[in-house]
Amino acid sequence: MTGPDFLKTLTPRPGWVRKKLGYPALLLGAVLAKIKVNGRRHLPKKGPCIVAANHFSYIDPPFFKYAVQRPISFLAASDQEIEWFYMWVPLLYGFIPTNRKNLAPSTIKTARKALRRGEILGIFPEGASTSPSLRIPKNGAVFLSTLEKVPIVPMAIYGAETAWEDFFLGVRPRVHINIGKPFGPFDITGTKEEKTKRMTNVGYEMISRIAALLPEEKQGVCQGEKTIATYQKENGFFPASAKLSPRFVSYTHLTLPTSDLV
Repeated sequence: MTGPDFLKTLTPRPGWVRKKLGYPALLLGAVLAKIKVNGRRHLPKKGPCIVAANHFSYIDPPFFKYAVQRPISFLAASDQEIEWFYMWVPLLYGFIPTNRKNLAPSTIKTARKALRRGEILGIFPEGASTSPSLRIPKNGAVFLSTLEKVPIVPMAIYGAETAWEDFFLGVRPRVHINIGKPFGPFDITGTKEEKTKRMTNVGYEMISRIAALLPEEKQGVCQGEKTIATYQKENGFFPASAKLSPRFVSYTHLTLPTSDLV
């Protein structure tokens, strides 16, 4: 098991390395798993943005990379223990080390530099991968979006949480990746209390937009939220149910026009 002392020494690999590592991600989708990506049109083709996704599994990052297909600077928790067999992803790709309880100035500085270079910043705003449904987010993604005036693109990944089990049972795993319409950035001003309240509200909008990309049984803290239907119409599709057999899953497309810190 690898701990914080090692994880905090990691940094993102050079852009050309991260670009080359996109090919193994494509192999992952073509051979090892059945990956369905919906809404890729919502991703900016160039320029900086923050892609914020749910985090149900330790192996979400390769699927994240498969969907985005641009070099990504991931923010990842360094204040944790990781089993050695999951370490191949951070060792290969690198990341911006993040303390989830106290976002260090060095983390903010490195993240801002990545955005100013026109890169995509990948964030899992829930901060951990130990739940099968959505949890309350931390405010890091909103904070960085506000600082650098860049949009947030919501994304949902599900199916990866059972991928290892399926694979060792001889079943090719099916993983769903849904990408929603970008929103923001926001101009957050006022007193410290007003800013905190505003960021919390935007953070809840962010996690609700991610919930709109998940089947109802995985929407967690957002289940029953009335805005979810609105966001699904904006995205132009409904998510497939995770309960359906992989052989029978299909997406229902709409014909309507789409009109605390890390």
